[in-house]
Amino acid sequence: MKKKILSCFLAGAMVLSLAACGGKTNEPASNDGSTTPAEGQDNTVADEAASIDFEDGNMGFVEAYMQKGDAGQVELSIVDYNGSKALQVKNVDEKVPYVAFDATSLLGADVAKVASVEMTVGVSYDDGSFNAVEGDLIAWSGEDLTESTDPWSVYMENQNPKKAVMTLDEGEEFVADAGNIFMINLKTDNGLTDGKGAATLYIDNIRFLDAAGNLLTADSSVAFAAPAGFEGSTGVDPNLFIVSGAVEFAGFACTGDAWSQNGFDIPEDVLAALVPGSVVELSYTSESGDLWLVMPDSAAGWMRVGVGNADGSGSADAICSNGVCQVTYEQLAAVLGEDTSTWGARMQAESDTAWEVFSVKVGQGASVLSTSNPVEFAGFACSGDAWSQNGFDFTEEVLAALVPGTALELSYTSESGDLWTVFPDAAAGWMRVGVGNADGSGSADATCYDGKCYVPYDMIVAALGEDSSAWGGRLQAESDTAWEVYSVNVVTATPMTPAGNYVAFEGAACSGDAWSQNGADITEEVLAALVPGSVVTINFTSESGDLWIVMPDSAAGWMRVGVGNADGSGSADAACLNGTCQVTYDMLAAVLGEDTSTWGGRMQFESDTAWEVYSVSVGRAAR
Repeated sequence: MKKKILSCFLAGAMVLSLAACGGKTNEPASNDGSTTPAEGQDNTVADEAASIDFEDGNMGFVEAYMQKGDAGQVELSIVDYNGSKALQVKNVDEKVPYVAFDATSLLGADVAKVASVEMTVGVSYDDGSFNAVEGDLIAWSGEDLTESTDPWSVYMENQNPKKAVMTLDEGEEFVADAGNIFMINLKTDNGLTDGKGAATLYIDNIRFLDAAGNLLTADSSVAFAAPAGFEGSTGVDPNLFIVSGAVEFAGFACTGDAWSQNGFDIPEDVLAALVPGSVVELSYTSESGDLWLVMPDSAAGWMRVGVGNADGSGSADAICSNGVCQVTYEQLAAVLGEDTSTWGARMQAESDTAWEVFSVKVGQGASVLSTSNPVEFAGFACSGDAWSQNGFDFTEEVLAALVPGTALELSYTSESGDLWTVFPDAAAGWMRVGVGNADGSGSADATCYDGKCYVPYDMIVAALGEDSSAWGGRLQAESDTAWEVYSVNVVTATPMTPAGNYVAFEGAACSGDAWSQNGADITEEVLAALVPGSVVTINFTSESGDLWIVMPDSAAGWMRVGVGNADGSGSADAACLNGTCQVTYDMLAAVLGEDTSTWGGRMQFESDTAWEVYSVSVGRAAR
């Protein structure tokens, strides 16, 4: 890699002159030009065999990367595009999208054979316009994950989509078992600059080629394994709620200096959406990373919500992570009361540093799920048009697996992003589960993200009762738009716990081999933070993806918390997802008792494989 060739783009009726220069660079392309193919490189889109074509609906090997300073939130899904399935990358907050692909997991030992990577890249805009875009293909190569870049562009409407090519030159080769990945970003978006909104990116037909141009076979069923330096980067953030059924707070975009407030009058539809279980979500930036709400006209008085007072009174902190802040209905009601008519007509934002809010929405908040122990619903793959149902008869194994603490996991696509289940033969009658009725009755919404929808056991029981023999013999899927389900599993589903008011456990970073323990003495600040409603959050890696806590000196004895014993006794499992493990106060108290003075002076960590803990903190659960 990498030749830098600058050009100006042709768009609409405007024709600009072309200039080019050669030379290897890792710098992004300029904002006033686009990148053309390197000399001799064919970037036309042809009908070629691909290593990954997304036709199977799999995208578990893809993650959003959030560690760059300009990185933005994205929504990843598989959609119909240009006559086939493609990975859609929707820009949520008008920053720079970075999307990573796990080459190591996809190719196994063959990753060392990769000489180049090709893919088809297309763009669209909500208003139907075309605008020139460009970005980088980024490789993390070798044992040291050395970063190198190749430019890509789509600068002519009649070449949208277009082939993008990344080459691995000498010193940039992938090696086996090193966590090598590649990424694509979109750095220059002329539509966004011209007020057309952010581009939506489409990626298809990924081709891994060896030095002779032979196509390498990839296993699309694998899951993304985050390499070192990627921790915490994911399309979903375990410390944020998934917001469904969102109502946009139209026009809420504003800025302010430190300790200044700005905002807008609350529309009726937003006020109506502020009900128990709802979340106010703000996409934002601030120099400190903090943001909260101000309700200036409430009957209770001028009130901050989402930040505490200096003496520790007032609201719990908003949950802020990766450019998103969330304030729960429960936080608002604790300060303002449950009668929303007394909350006043205006909502404002504020921070202790300069800040900007890009958008605000209100919807129902559901926790991201840590899943394990899948039981396959063999053969469940089908599709349907809007409001049509399709499905299969239950197998005995699937019905037996649906017990408390589990959920139905449906891998799917739909045009609207929504999906739910239908039980057509239940004793309670024909029932939708995972969507509410138009009058607000019926089931809560399924939790859908990253190409999967989850319908928890408790949601099924609320609609159909606890006797599974009364649920009927058939499970179907449905959506309000055309949909397709690729697979269904029953999984153990443990909710992650969004939390704020974190207290850092200084000195807890450590590592160990399989079944070895390591840790640190518990500080006074951490012990004081371990109260009902708190959660221990551990940022880590392990080969198995599992981690738990060991309390070696407790009055109850040497105790594991966050993993069960072989006979099924002991603690519930910790919730682990994307490099984060959480153990709640309730799990600790169930094993050790409620008196923290008897828990012993030390906290250790352990896994069934080699592991490393990077940081530990104790926070207050948002609910």
